[in-house]
Amino acid sequence: MGPLKELHAASVPCAANENEAAPLDEVMEFLRLLWAVDQGLRSTSKFMETTMGLTGPQRLVVRLVGQYPGITAGGLAEILHVHPSTLTGVMKRLQKRGLVERRSDPLDARKALLFLTDAGRAMNVPSDGTVEAAVKRALSRVPKARLECARDVLTALAEELGVGNAPLSLDDHGEGAAPGDDTAGVVAAGLVPALGLAGTRPGTEPAP
Repeated sequence: MGPLKELHAASVPCAANENEAAPLDEVMEFLRLLWAVDQGLRSTSKFMETTMGLTGPQRLVVRLVGQYPGITAGGLAEILHVHPSTLTGVMKRLQKRGLVERRSDPLDARKALLFLTDAGRAMNVPSDGTVEAAVKRALSRVPKARLECARDVLTALAEELGVGNAPLSLDDHGEGAAPGDDTAGVVAAGLVPALGLAGTRPGTEPAP
């Protein structure tokens, strides 16, 4: 039995139980699966911190800066759907570790451009045991048509939850959290860019 089938089976009340509850409706079932993804992301993020020294969101920032050298904090925040100020803790940790550096924009000294250092570039390589590696394996098993449907659903959900209107935050440890909660941010920070759901090209400032 595959992991997902095991997960589903574990959630179904035993038929022998005379007080068996009614099956979950589609909304509750979808929320249950989102919760499972969130917990998996958190677990993988902690594993990454232990083995690589980077949490999932921190590594995501490294990968994005590596893909878009010279990006501003505003452009990075735009991709991650967070306010630029919420990246402060993550960036300080990455700079302290010597993975990311800031350089003044030659065209506007008020702006800082982000680049990977040599150490950062050494970390910016595909690696097993990471969130993106798990996402890549999962996507390879899903037909393209079904993947497009999944993107549509997650995009609609992000819109309903107000991503961009009520930005998620990243705490000092680089973990994601919605204001007043700590369960949604890693999902948004890990899955939205990985699935190509950002919907915008990185710019110099966040979209209005």
